[in-house]
Amino acid sequence: MSLERRLSRDMFASGELVALRQPCFTMGRFFEPGKYLVGELPDTAFEMGLVDKLPPVRGNSAEVTQAEVTQSETSEADQ
Repeated sequence: MSLERRLSRDMFASGELVALRQPCFTMGRFFEPGKYLVGELPDTAFEMGLVDKLPPVRGNSAEVTQAEVTQSETSEADQ
């Protein structure tokens, strides 16, 4: 007998980036495997155990990513 892995959206921070491991079908949309913000995914994905936490970012990668986001926001505001 296998163990069922049930998760809840409450286990993740609202703005956290998570990995969807398998395709998720809902009545209105098809979600492909990949990285999503917790708020973008339906409750079904969490209840079926299709979502995993991403490993923590090491080193200066988080700073570089944040700097790139800030630069893109600035360039969009200039246009």
